[in-house]
Amino acid sequence: MNRRQRIAGGLLLSAGALGLAVAILPAFPQPPAYHDFADQRRGLGVPNLFNVISNLPFLLVAWLGWRVPPRPGDDRPGNLPYTLLFLALAATGLGSAYYHLVPDNARLFWDRLPMSLGFAALVTTVIAERRPLHGPWLLLTLVGSGLASLLWWRYSARLGMENLLPYLAFQAWSLLTLIWLPLLFPSRDTPYLIGAVLLYGVALGAGQLDRFIFSWGGLVSGHTLKHLVAALALYQIVRLLRAAPRNGADLKIS
Repeated sequence: MNRRQRIAGGLLLSAGALGLAVAILPAFPQPPAYHDFADQRRGLGVPNLFNVISNLPFLLVAWLGWRVPPRPGDDRPGNLPYTLLFLALAATGLGSAYYHLVPDNARLFWDRLPMSLGFAALVTTVIAERRPLHGPWLLLTLVGSGLASLLWWRYSARLGMENLLPYLAFQAWSLLTLIWLPLLFPSRDTPYLIGAVLLYGVALGAGQLDRFIFSWGGLVSGHTLKHLVAALALYQIVRLLRAAPRNGADLKIS
């Protein structure tokens, strides 16, 4: 089995395993307590001020990504996955701020939508770096999968059988892919991707410890820290582009 077949097989196997889990596990609705964040302080007339303004670093990192100067042979600004990644990152900052003004399921959709698009774009760049698959259908498939998982979450809620599992499975598959592909098939992006995943793991942990962290004097909550560390995780992609800009031939999808 050659490199291309091993990578494609791993992608399909992991997707199939998670798809099977979604099919056999009972529906998992969005927990209502998710919206009850520890830090609900109002400031400057803005409700939940710190959970809102802590999304500004996402906009900054997206801007820094576009500020990476092009170099000979690097057509990144015209490369569809990277274009989508930084647009999705900026939209995540806006969508998350919109959600945290009045947290509920309807607004949470607009927080999670750009996140899913960003994951799809980043996974596409990682796969394309190793060049096992080519063509715009790869990005379209991943974007469509992320979007479908979110649409099913909202549609199933309207049917009275809300199920968040497809969305969770897509996120889990994306994170797993961002771990095993760089480790098993190292490339110049591997150190930056592993750093990004580790930081994102810290961010998720901070979010889970929202109230516990806020209890340490009430200065900052775990969810606010989640935003800040997650932005730092995505900044590793900017560092990657600055340190080792890709050649357009390696990453061109369109």
